[in-house]
Amino acid sequence: MKVFRGFKHPDIAPACALTIGNFDGVHRGHQAMLALLKGEAQQRGIPACALTFEPHPRDYFAAVSHQPELAPARIGTLRDKLTELAQSGVDQTVVLPFDARLASLLPQAFIDDVLVRGLGVKYILVGDDFRFGAKRAGDYTLLDAAGVAQGFDVARMNSYEVHGLRVSSSAVREALGLGRMIEAARHLGHPYRISGHVVHGRKLGRQLGFKTLNLRFAHWKPAASGIFAVLVHGLTQVPLEGVANMGIRPSLDPRDVNGGRVLLETHCLDWPDHLGPEGAYGKIIRVELLHKLHDELKYDGLSALTAGITQDCQDARAYFATQRQHDQ
Repeated sequence: MKVFRGFKHPDIAPACALTIGNFDGVHRGHQAMLALLKGEAQQRGIPACALTFEPHPRDYFAAVSHQPELAPARIGTLRDKLTELAQSGVDQTVVLPFDARLASLLPQAFIDDVLVRGLGVKYILVGDDFRFGAKRAGDYTLLDAAGVAQGFDVARMNSYEVHGLRVSSSAVREALGLGRMIEAARHLGHPYRISGHVVHGRKLGRQLGFKTLNLRFAHWKPAASGIFAVLVHGLTQVPLEGVANMGIRPSLDPRDVNGGRVLLETHCLDWPDHLGPEGAYGKIIRVELLHKLHDELKYDGLSALTAGITQDCQDARAYFATQRQHDQ
């Protein structure tokens, strides 16, 4: 899949079948829409294209209004979004910076400048709640009329439901916020997962006897937080069982090397000898958060922190032992 920052690029295909969205989480509703888009693109002999935004429009408006509480919790990283879009069969993704200019662009100007002249859209598929343009003034009716006048097809897909419940990014956020990982996986179509490069941290875990794999989560407000039983993919042929902390680590000095940043810190319960102590740095791994053990806790001193991590490891081992019994 080709990825472009902005739509003014010489390598962007001159025509495409397009869908537009934030795609936070790329849940089963998104996946169904992308499958339909791919089929329509193949029939027309043009690439399937996704148009998405970074930052999330609600992040932008929350910052402009100085109301950070209005920003949505973020399900996935941009890396994970692009990976999921590629796996869904998208040929090219355009990441459009959401800024003051885009926020003020009138609906017809968005159609003219971005969709027609910028992307050469021949077919566009949107959701049943799609809105666009300044103050969200554009809707499906306006887009469909423009398609008739300007020579592109417009289609609308109804909401995707599982057991009678609408699948949405909001539903995924709610499930993750409540620690309902099975429910989140039902919406996503797979366990909730985060990927990235393993980065160096303070190495306090190593001093305490619990070496960790650190992944940075760029957004300040993750949808999931706390302590989880996890599986780590990408280091060995089989996934490694582990326990992870997703959050800001309230027991540590905020001035440490990753102070104030959201991290996913994962301790593998059984570290492979062949990797050695430095064998994971720089590698791209994927961590699946399977079961929430508890919220982040603030411990009074390193001895209490060590005891807490020890208990978390025991609880994670118990979880995986139970899962193996169920699988037999």
